[in-house]
Amino acid sequence: MVLEQYSFDNVALPELDTMRVEDRDALPFGVVGFEADTLVQVYNATEARMSGLDPATVMGVPFFDAVAQCMNNFMVAQRFEDEPEIDDIVPYVLTLRMRPTRVRLRLLAAPGIARRYILIER
Repeated sequence: MVLEQYSFDNVALPELDTMRVEDRDALPFGVVGFEADTLVQVYNATEARMSGLDPATVMGVPFFDAVAQCMNNFMVAQRFEDEPEIDDIVPYVLTLRMRPTRVRLRLLAAPGIARRYILIER
């Protein structure tokens, strides 16, 4: 796999969902994956480094309730409830556990793929 072909703007949900852990970890943007219960199943090395959170402490934890409460709102969390299919980039400001940080979030969900993703470009 040539990782250079996968950018924040163009990686497709099926590719992301089937990517090897090592390849996801090598991406230059954060990747968080969870199913409908919002328990974190994917937390790549880039996101761990940028957020300062150890993946072992976030895996299996409710993402919007305990990891990223600043995304538990109508702009992010509610969209996964309301929209069965999403591929949207949202300008956002992260505020939890850090100085306010401007980012771009890419929200990804599709029928037939249980895991939903948030990509975080800082």
